[in-house]
Amino acid sequence: MPNSPGVYQFIDKQGVIIYVGKAKNLKKRVNSYFTKNQIGKTKMLVARIADIKHIVVETETDALLLENVLIKKHQPKYNVMLKDDKTYPWICIKKEPFPRVFLTRYVVKDGSEYFGPYPSVKVARTLLDLIHQLYTIRSCKLNLSANNIAKQKFEVCLDYHIGICKAPCVGYQSKEDYDKDIKQIRSIIKGNFKIARQFFEKQMLEHAEKLEFEKAQDIKEKLASLQNYQARSTVVNPSINNVEVYNIVSDATTAYINFLQVGHGAIIRSHTLEIKKKLDETDQELLELGIVEIRQRFDLHTHEIYLPFAIDILDNLKKIIPQKGDKKRLLDLSRRNAVYFRLEKIKQLQLTDPDKHVNRLMKQMKEDLHLSVEPRHIECFDNSNIQGTNPVAACVVFKNGKPAKKEYRHFNIKTVEGPDDFASMEEIIERRYKRLLEEKAPLPQLIIVDGGKGQLSSAVKSLKKLDLYGKIAIIGIAKRLEEIYYPNDSVPLYLDKKSETLRVIQKARDEAHRFGITFHRKKRMNSTLQTELTQIEGIGKQTALNLLQHFRSVKKVKEATLDELIAVVGNSKARIVYEGLKKNNY
Repeated sequence: MPNSPGVYQFIDKQGVIIYVGKAKNLKKRVNSYFTKNQIGKTKMLVARIADIKHIVVETETDALLLENVLIKKHQPKYNVMLKDDKTYPWICIKKEPFPRVFLTRYVVKDGSEYFGPYPSVKVARTLLDLIHQLYTIRSCKLNLSANNIAKQKFEVCLDYHIGICKAPCVGYQSKEDYDKDIKQIRSIIKGNFKIARQFFEKQMLEHAEKLEFEKAQDIKEKLASLQNYQARSTVVNPSINNVEVYNIVSDATTAYINFLQVGHGAIIRSHTLEIKKKLDETDQELLELGIVEIRQRFDLHTHEIYLPFAIDILDNLKKIIPQKGDKKRLLDLSRRNAVYFRLEKIKQLQLTDPDKHVNRLMKQMKEDLHLSVEPRHIECFDNSNIQGTNPVAACVVFKNGKPAKKEYRHFNIKTVEGPDDFASMEEIIERRYKRLLEEKAPLPQLIIVDGGKGQLSSAVKSLKKLDLYGKIAIIGIAKRLEEIYYPNDSVPLYLDKKSETLRVIQKARDEAHRFGITFHRKKRMNSTLQTELTQIEGIGKQTALNLLQHFRSVKKVKEATLDELIAVVGNSKARIVYEGLKKNNY
């Protein structure tokens, strides 16, 4: 194969194109599939290749454009899927005498001007409503040629009588006057409100000088509408003009590429493209593909783009990677848009296809935590004691990312004296998995220990005793910075604070803490009942419990008056408690 830029196609035994790729150097890129030890889907792809074809082009940008066309044409099994192929609306200024301005989903090459496409019909309609509010343009489909108007073929319609058209069909409005409105409409659609604003301000002052205050008020209301619409656009630095902004957010299965178009100091268009991954595509590869797709779809011709990192295409454009200031804020805004779009998609998936959502989450956790298998079964451990008294531990179980409360377990610490979290963790891990092995019960794919390197090392000791170390993945989560620790690795892993993987781990840790502390409080209360109130002759556990539930502590029971005690446990029991506490001098 040549050492040139181009596009390669992998074909299976049936002659079906199963993958299309682009490369700076065809020979090196194709060779890499057969010299590296491939894993996962790439390994499956290579196993099915029966034939290879290639097309040489001039530049890598040309290769990316051709790759995009071939992917859309052949829909290869192992290529990323662009999840958006619907027809978008355009605003059309028709090529005709006294042009109409209307919404359409079809571009006809008849010389008319088309602006868009708009990602949202709502945005396009809002802009059209503003135009009709500001300008009296016709909505009819009549052929308003100069000859037809001169022959008086038409009559005024309802639009003229209600004031939303000046009736150019009967010569009440000149072509020059109508074309002035169209010129301003064209500027507004492009995002430049300055010309229209200056025109209305001038008209308003002229009417005011002639004492035509009603007309001046009408113009003032139009000006207010224009300013109100402009205020709803996200205003940025006015010096930033005619710029495209791109950013990307991706997970194990999908990438989301957000695009913002900035014109005349305002964001005039936003769109997020969803791309389904098929192989181990990098964010750079996906962003390059997304940029080409978006620029083709929206027919963009700007010469400056802002990016989160360098790309190898579009060398004819000015590519900026902002580090601070207004440009960096725009890049961050683009990322936020992509993040929100992704979260919305995840919420929809949870409602419409819970199984698919779980599969995606498990795949993401496997990737984030560098596991060999998906953590479908997770167990999390936590200790609880107060200065070594009433030491207990808790184990909570998560199946497919959700709590399996029937499988939660409590532990009373048996072999540890005093406050020793490390020894306690070693004991409960050994007891838990020794029992699971004896009962031949299924083992988890991931163990989470609440604590840092000390607790993790103790848990690893127990796994080694049971010959389970290396067979079950184990991690520790430290509370301070939510860092993840691995055995024999002093450098922790820091996950994105908003990542789903960290949220599942935090939820398991918090659940283990809640479950453990609840058990510890119950045990402590039972201990308190045994050692203080129940030592009074004639007072049982239930009476002591009733008193503690009402007064909240033994101290407050001691401070209570006889009448207060009678109100809770009755006359005879209250007198026994009152006299008993007095006699024992508690």
